[in-house]
Amino acid sequence: MQHLTLNSGVTMPALGFGVFQTPPDVTEQAVTCALETGYRLIDTAAAYANEREVGNAIRNSGLARDQVFIETKVWINDYGYDRTLHAFEKSAGKLGVDTIDLFILHQALPGRFDLTAEAYRALETLLADGKVRAIGVSNFMPDHLDALLKQATVVPAVNQVEVHPYFTQSAVQAANAAHGILTQAWSPIGGITSYRGTGTSTFDDPAITAIATAHGKTPAQVMLRWHLQQGRNAIPKSVRPQRIAENIDVFGFQLTPAELEAIDNLDTGTRGGPEPEAITLETFGRDIPEA
Repeated sequence: MQHLTLNSGVTMPALGFGVFQTPPDVTEQAVTCALETGYRLIDTAAAYANEREVGNAIRNSGLARDQVFIETKVWINDYGYDRTLHAFEKSAGKLGVDTIDLFILHQALPGRFDLTAEAYRALETLLADGKVRAIGVSNFMPDHLDALLKQATVVPAVNQVEVHPYFTQSAVQAANAAHGILTQAWSPIGGITSYRGTGTSTFDDPAITAIATAHGKTPAQVMLRWHLQQGRNAIPKSVRPQRIAENIDVFGFQLTPAELEAIDNLDTGTRGGPEPEAITLETFGRDIPEA
């Protein structure tokens, strides 16, 4: 496993395991399989409603706590300084840990950016108190980052955003890089294009399948290799043991510069997830239960 060093000096695995949309009743089994396969970064979120099962799998794995990098996210209903401090207690309680390795804001809340800024100030407090090892954001666009950095004292270590061959978000990646923020890709192999796309999914794209054939790899492995070689962190998800194993078997080959460019050129500019500017408490709000 390769590792990446964050702007805070904390290191994290370059490839992780995600549990977005993984039902609670299968999450523990999926995470257990991932840990047994060799993953050491698990990404979850309060809004996924499966933090407790992630914690159970980690606790029952036999691995020491410092061998597993845990990342989770604060949902928008818990923004605001005091509410976000309590959001840590809820997530830590469900995960069954005292310290969270990477704690991030799940979305910007453009219409109430005052709450977003106060939530991030709480993350800074948690970092200073040693309750989290690194802090960051998710789905923040360049203007959101600019607004946050005018008030923040700690630059986010990570910005987790939708990045796959059909949606590369080059402007967001450039803004991240300019501030020393690691780009972490959700839906890194374009799974979202399979159920929200209007045409070919990334898995069936002729350019990607041709590169996969040339290397004796799968399209998913090629896409993950593309992320790794360009310095991004990626968090693929699956509940199938064969696919979980396949997605981590991406360290034994190299894509050529021409192949990387060919994948870059597939960008359609079409977002699969919600528009960041459309995130409001009225539309996306949901209460996060206590631990």
